[in-house]
Amino acid sequence: MYAHGYAGTGEALNVTPPISADFGNYMLSQGYAWAASSYSANYYDVRAGIEDTNALAQQFGVLTQNRYTAPKATYIMGVSMGGNVAAAAVEAETLATAKHKVRYDAAMPLCGVLDPPYEFQWLGDYTLNAQQLAGYGAASSPASGFQALLPDITAGLFSSVTDTTWTPNAVQGARLRDVALNLTGGPRPVFDAVGFESATWQKAVLGTGGSDGTINGILAKPIYGNPDVTYRWTQGAAPTAAETAYNQSILRVTADPAANPPQSGGLRWLPVIEGTFKVPVLTMHTLGDLYVPFGHEMHYFKADQQNGNTVLLVQRAIRAAGHCEFAGPEVVTAFNDWMAWASGGPRPAGDDVMTPSTIADVKYGCKFTLATRPGVDACTP
Repeated sequence: MYAHGYAGTGEALNVTPPISADFGNYMLSQGYAWAASSYSANYYDVRAGIEDTNALAQQFGVLTQNRYTAPKATYIMGVSMGGNVAAAAVEAETLATAKHKVRYDAAMPLCGVLDPPYEFQWLGDYTLNAQQLAGYGAASSPASGFQALLPDITAGLFSSVTDTTWTPNAVQGARLRDVALNLTGGPRPVFDAVGFESATWQKAVLGTGGSDGTINGILAKPIYGNPDVTYRWTQGAAPTAAETAYNQSILRVTADPAANPPQSGGLRWLPVIEGTFKVPVLTMHTLGDLYVPFGHEMHYFKADQQNGNTVLLVQRAIRAAGHCEFAGPEVVTAFNDWMAWASGGPRPAGDDVMTPSTIADVKYGCKFTLATRPGVDACTP
């Protein structure tokens, strides 16, 4: 089962192939059947993604006119928001509360939202800091005209803006870059030199600015709040005097603890990911991703660790800048390793996503990166 990513807020619903048509054909060539749902709704509706994907899985016999025996195993994979679907689909709360219940035998979230509250925290923090550092945030709420101010915010933070690259200026822009680095997992290759400067993903992230902390079409109460967040652009043990003053001046808002409560008779509006799965899970994430940052892998590991599930988790880092920017061989290798593991083989190799010195190494991510991207240093012996 394949879960697609965020498709906007329009009315048109579309079924997309897994990763690419070539990869879909590859799975068929290996003897796997695959299916994908458009979901019954767009927006960031993970609940619909899970329920509709599960409902489709339950229709195998009907849709194949019972020409085949029932599957011996059912797996789920997805990208981006679909990675959220794939990860949440194997959680204990989902298995207990979903209307359409499917017990997947393994999951593979790629470039996935593995901690949904953190994703919306990140988007809120980044846009709030951009507004503040550009000189427009002192007494304004995040919703007070952010998009109208965006050209001025951009001009105050970036010395050069092209169709492909946004270069931060030497002071406020550099501070925003380093705040972002610290919020998304700390020093690591690819992010600050390439990922942060991607015009595509700067536009995507800044395009979320102005939210009141709710999730359009999904949550009516604010999930975003920052009362206890300390923003840093340095790496020292304690904040500098400038950082202390900055944190005292930035706007503080509070999330509503009842924004995403359990629901009677079904999944939460935004299903939780708490690390309570009991099947093999393999994830893969690009180091430079500005939209769904690498920090998700760290949050996911910590949640799994609390539940004693790290033996069932393998995580891989890819040296690329874009969101879900995987090369075909990287996906095929991950899929093959995942399937061998899920079929009773040994646990495959992965990357350490928790040791800061390991992640900061210039060669980090080389183990599973199988293609060199423009602007990214090649992995050489």
